[in-house]
Order: sequence, then structure tokens, then C-alpha cells
Amino acid sequence: MKKRGVTIVLCLALVLFSILRAYAEVEVPAAATAETAESVQSQIVPAGVEEFDVPCAAAILIDEDSGTVLYEKNADEQRPIASITKVMTLLLTFQALESGKISEDDFVPISEHAYSMGGSQIWLEPGEQMTLGDMLKAICVSSANDAAVAVAEYVGGSEPAFVQMMNEMAEQLGMTNTHFENACGLDQEGHLSSARDVATMSREMLLHHTEVRDYCSIWTDTLRDGATQLVNTNKLLKSYSGITGLKTGTTSKAGVCISASAERDGLRLIAVVLGSASGKERFEAATTLLDYGFANYENITAELPSDAPQSLPVVRGTSDLVSLQYDAPQKCLMPKGQVETLDVTVELPEKLEAPVAAGTQVGTVHLKNGDTELQTFSIMAAEDVSALSFGYCFGRLLHSLALCSV
Repeated sequence: MKKRGVTIVLCLALVLFSILRAYAEVEVPAAATAETAESVQSQIVPAGVEEFDVPCAAAILIDEDSGTVLYEKNADEQRPIASITKVMTLLLTFQALESGKISEDDFVPISEHAYSMGGSQIWLEPGEQMTLGDMLKAICVSSANDAAVAVAEYVGGSEPAFVQMMNEMAEQLGMTNTHFENACGLDQEGHLSSARDVATMSREMLLHHTEVRDYCSIWTDTLRDGATQLVNTNKLLKSYSGITGLKTGTTSKAGVCISASAERDGLRLIAVVLGSASGKERFEAATTLLDYGFANYENITAELPSDAPQSLPVVRGTSDLVSLQYDAPQKCLMPKGQVETLDVTVELPEKLEAPVAAGTQVGTVHLKNGDTELQTFSIMAAEDVSALSFGYCFGRLLHSLALCSV
């Protein structure tokens, strides 16, 4: 009995010591409290007309993945954008499809208003019904104005209501130089955008609704059981390696325009050309911009150091360790030939102080090219670790007593 009593006392002493040690003053480096660390745009300086010019009034070239601008010419100048407007019409339609509000198999009714659209069309008749999937094909391949307005009415209830949705989405995306007046892009007073804004909505579409590529890559097709022929207005599909889309446009006020997307070796680019004098110059400008991007930049995979910690010690917590989750990059845009200078470093405190909430940023991954920081990514706690409390410690004490008494 005496031996057992000594054992119990020793157990009590050990538990009390751990409790006292847990509540002792311990200096712990402070952890960041931001939920996520946003990527810092690469420090790449975009080229301009000083380096080379393209035959159009305004243009921009961006990296689709990061949004980094690689070339710009009058990129913020407000201009009519013709049927490139339909990128926003398609974006809202694909969002409605994703939410389950509509289906590609739905039949879209044709109103007198949609029928009255001029310009490029598939000659829809009032009262005719066509599936939404066929309508999307007509918009993406043949840039049909009547189909665009019919779809806008179907998604929004009316074209004015849909146009309001377009302007609200433009505001959400930060398209500060854009105002829409219609869903198809026909010339109308006040219907304006800019090369930068077009690139922004094109990027949103391509990043989050990749199914648009399936439509934009169609060269020829038919509707109405072969009665209506469709031929893609984007001639780069036949002449440019890696082209994936996206939308052409031509009106008397806008000139000849294109938002062209292409991909090679993991690098995805978007070239916007507004106000060219002819189709030939439009495609020449887009080709020049895309060629420049592919010749001078690459997307590389940035890997974490092999010794990057997978957990951190926790002080005064119900667990001694917390697992880490790295929001590390999959790709990093860099000038070609500089991959050897890429440096990836991990910044973490030696330990954390409880409580630690899952998703809390506790460190940072830095990607540098020499002395230039390209991007930063967050390191988060992967789980909750509660702080020690009197109740928790008392429970541990009772548990230890039970073990000692066995």
C-alpha cells in the first residue's frame, strides 16, 4: 500500500508540473492572422509601343494564370468593342448553367426583339425554339446577334435586365472603363470598354468556365439538321498553333477586334486587339502579341524545399504539434532563361502559441528571382489546436490518477 501511495504522489507531482509548465511564461513568435496571403503580381514590366507596335488602336497581352500584363497599348482607352461584348453574355450564361438555373437542353424561345437584331445572325424566327446548347454554338462560332439576345432574355428575363447583370458583373470584376448597353455588341451610344477590361472578363471566362473552349474551338458545324451552316469567325483556329479561342468582333465604330487565347507548353496567354482597320491586321496584331509572349516567357513549376516543415510545435496547447498546409504555387511566370535564378524560401516561426485555428496563416512561402520577389503564398494551420484550460488539465489529472491506481 505504501508503495502504491508513493506512486500516486509521484503521478500527481508530474501532472501538476506539466500544468505549471504549460502556464509558465514562454516567448513565442507571433503568427500572422490573415486568413490567406494573396499572390503578389510578378514584377515583370510590360512592353509597349517603344519596343514594338501592332496595327490597332488599343491592345493588351496578359498571362491567363497570373493576370500579369506583358504588353499594352492604350489599354485603358474607352472604345466600342463590338461582338467581344458577347464574352460577358457567355460568362453570365455559363454561370447560370453552373448554378443549375438553366440547362443546355432547355429550349430558348425567340422574341420579336431578338429576331430584329441585325448584323451577324442565324436568322431566328419569332416563336422558333432552339436548344441553349445550339444557341451557345451559334454565339461562339458565328457570333450570332439574334442568338445572343435570345439567350440574354432567357437568362435575365429581358435584355435590359440582363444588361444590368452585365454591368454589375463588370463592376465586380473591377472593369472600371466598361459600360454595356446591349447583350450582343452592336454599336450603341455609351456601349464602351477597354482592352484591359476585355482581358479581365476574358480571363474570368477562361479560368472558371473552361467548357467555353469546346465551343470556341469548333471550326465548322451546322444547326437545324444541317440547314444552317456555321463557320468560325476566328481564323486563327486554322493558322495559329495552340489557339483556344475566344471571340471576334467588327462594327463600323469599333473597327475590327479580337480577344484571342492560346496555350503552349503550359503557358496560357490572352491577347486583346481593338480597333484594327481590317481582319488581316486584327489577326496580324494578335499573332504578333502571342508570339512575343511565347518567345519571351514561360510558366515553370515552383517546388517547395525538400526540408519544408510539415508541422510546428505548439506551446500551451492540447496537442504538442499542429500540421501545416502549404498554399504553394503550381506555376510561376518568368522570363525565359531565368529558371536557374528562381529561389523558393519558407518563412515560419519556431513554434506557435495555442489556441491555433485551422486556416490561420502561420507563415509564408517566398518566390524570388534574384533580389526580386515574384510571388508570396501562405502557409496555414491544417487543424485546430485548443489552448490548455483548467478543465482540460484537471481531466488529465484524473486520467493519470486512474492509470496510477491500476
